[in-house]
Amino acid sequence: MALRLVFMGTPDFSVPTLTALVGQGHEIAAVYTQPPRPAGRGMQEKKSPVHEAAERFGILVHTPASLKSEEEKQRFRDLQADAAIVVAYGLILPEAILSVPELGAWNGHASLLPRWRGAAPIQRAIMAGDEETGVMIMHMDTGLDTGPVAMAERVSISPDMTAGELHEVLAVACADLMARAVGALERGLLDTKPQPEEGITYAEKIGKEEARIDWSKPARDVHNHIRGLSPFPGAWTEIEYNGRPFRLKILASELSAGNGQPGEVIDNRFTIACGEGALRILRIQRAGKAAQAAEEFLRGNRIDPGMVLG
Repeated sequence: MALRLVFMGTPDFSVPTLTALVGQGHEIAAVYTQPPRPAGRGMQEKKSPVHEAAERFGILVHTPASLKSEEEKQRFRDLQADAAIVVAYGLILPEAILSVPELGAWNGHASLLPRWRGAAPIQRAIMAGDEETGVMIMHMDTGLDTGPVAMAERVSISPDMTAGELHEVLAVACADLMARAVGALERGLLDTKPQPEEGITYAEKIGKEEARIDWSKPARDVHNHIRGLSPFPGAWTEIEYNGRPFRLKILASELSAGNGQPGEVIDNRFTIACGEGALRILRIQRAGKAAQAAEEFLRGNRIDPGMVLG
């Protein structure tokens, strides 16, 4: 028997899971997602990817700014859902919401809990140089990603994988795992176990200044920083060119040989010295411009050895 579900999610990452649940034949009573936000050059309000997907499926959409009011709590109760499925929603669910569905609220989280609880687990895993991550299905409680875990899927992180690439892999893995979890929940076979008390880390949101590259760090750390923030928000640096500072987003790099002053361009192939070792820039983006291969950038911009990024 199919379940009556409320789905709660916002970004692209959440869409495959919604699609999988619809494909399984479950009844989606409503979708909750973040309200439309100003975006683009015209700053026109744009619906979230989940909002747009729900409308394509003909599903009722709610976009409350908060779930704390009595009105919102009653509206949620009136849906009479068997369970709530949450994937990167972006709002805290109060106990008065979590306790409503008879079968609970279940979250698809993009890490191997308790490592990387919080908002940016994909980026933080790569920035830290982790070689493995995954997705987990967790029975939600009022803590920050602290609930007991029902199912997990492990995913390897290759040495040059970017956050964008890992995002796509984990989005598909989350959809598959959640579909299996909801199937088990439907049959009364979804068991959980508490998270370990050891190994807890937190994936804080990425701050704007944090995205700036620190060339004094070892090349491996800089490489992890770059790929962990690619394509968004993009690790950035500045270079003085024709007497003016230009900000550059570095979207891809590879470890290379060489040494010099941290941030120094040490050859004609856009190899940059770090505090230890060096790396070569492979893909770059100037403010207001499209991303491009470093070779293409160099054909239109003269970057000589001895120039320093900072």
